[in-house]
Amino acid sequence: MGENTVTRADLCEAVYQKVGLSRTESADLVELVLSQIADCLESGETVKLSSFGSFVVREKGERIGRNPKTGEEVPIAPRRVLVFKPSAVLKQRINNGVDDETD
Repeated sequence: MGENTVTRADLCEAVYQKVGLSRTESADLVELVLSQIADCLESGETVKLSSFGSFVVREKGERIGRNPKTGEEVPIAPRRVLVFKPSAVLKQRINNGVDDETD
């Protein structure tokens, strides 16, 4: 695959090819799934997809950062960040079945 990027349109086309819904129904299904995942994450829920991985929202507190050009200290506001944790099954798939001993 290399440097290719999979887009929403690609996902919709894959659903269309493999599931047999119309192109419109396939696009609606992909949008519904993505929207549901986004809604759950927005409300702070963890989204766990078996054999794929988990999307986790983490709270980060305020901290002091430094401007690398000037060295000036600046406050970094508290925020939420999104983390993806791949499952062991997905890690194995992307490594072609080679065990990853770095965990």
